[in-house]
Amino acid sequence: MEASPRDNSSSADAGPHSNREPSAERELPDEPSVVDPGPEPGPPVEPHELRPQRKLRLWQLAPIVVLGALGSLMFAFPLAFEPGGSSGAVVSMLGLLLCGCAAGWGVMAARRVGHTWPGLPARGSGGRPDWRVVLMYTVVVCTVVVLAVWRVARLR
Repeated sequence: MEASPRDNSSSADAGPHSNREPSAERELPDEPSVVDPGPEPGPPVEPHELRPQRKLRLWQLAPIVVLGALGSLMFAFPLAFEPGGSSGAVVSMLGLLLCGCAAGWGVMAARRVGHTWPGLPARGSGGRPDWRVVLMYTVVVCTVVVLAVWRVARLR
């Protein structure tokens, strides 16, 4: 018996001991046969993510970079060119404050985009940060702040 393309019988109708396979009996309707030439020659296609990567945009980066550059200049120039001046310590502390604000702003913008610090788990992953990595970051930041404040305090 030959099945037609509109064969509506199911494998349950054939019985439990049937040797027939339903997919083998079905014939495809008459279509022009197309010979597949195979893959096209050329460079291999690399798979890529369908979602666009989350990146920091220019409008997010520009104020951070400008604020950081301005703060670092305000911090560095009084230390380098005004060894005995009275306003050097104030300008240097203001520059240090601006550098700290730019760094904090940059960290918050990067976190909003989805970046994480090296060694720390991604946001929303449920993983706990390793206490040794957190301790290392804390020691580095505290050391830099203490050295900067100590240098500015030596201006007086």
